[in-house]
Amino acid sequence: MKLSSDMQGFAKRLGHEFTRPELLIRALTHGSFSTSGKEDYQRLEFLGDRVLGLVMSEALLEADAQATVGQLAPRFNALVRKEACAQVAREIGLGTVLKLGRSEMLTGGRRKEALLGDAMEAVIAAVYTDAGFDAARDMVRRLWGDRIKTVEADASDPKSALQEWAQARGMEPPSYQERGRDGPDHAPKFRIAAVLQNGKEAEALAGSKRQAEQQAAATLLKQLVKR
Repeated sequence: MKLSSDMQGFAKRLGHEFTRPELLIRALTHGSFSTSGKEDYQRLEFLGDRVLGLVMSEALLEADAQATVGQLAPRFNALVRKEACAQVAREIGLGTVLKLGRSEMLTGGRRKEALLGDAMEAVIAAVYTDAGFDAARDMVRRLWGDRIKTVEADASDPKSALQEWAQARGMEPPSYQERGRDGPDHAPKFRIAAVLQNGKEAEALAGSKRQAEQQAAATLLKQLVKR
């Protein structure tokens, strides 16, 4: 099986030459495209998630020999979560080579964060299956790059910090309220408010509810610290 020119270009961006090109094709095939019986990327995604986790666990242990498990866990989560995978996918143009059905194409599937993150994990599994763990590890570390070194900042969790702030003052945990949505249906922006029991609140707008909640919590924390 031979790769198309656009997939050959994508393989070069990955830095991996496939001996079994069908693995890459499967990793880039969404379920909406596979109605003809062709296998989609779901099984590879399942495997890729585990490979990514092992690579990042190893990298974090090497990067900080003194870190406790409590320090490593949020760093790990920041590196393997769907948003991080989707960001890497965007940087290497994964969305441009996805094989999507018409319905997904019409609803902006090439830009959807969850879809890009899933496909990125499938691509990791394709490299692992094609050439083994060392090849997959080398690719992941290269693509994630400085994120591994700077993950401490990304691992901060404003929602947990805000909850600790509230509970330390005898308040209930903050609530998160969806106040509205902006943008088109295929790429919505969520407006979320972080609200404390004492009525203090802050809003944020982001491409996912999780991001908006984190940003709202961070904004409210800054306001509280200034007081």
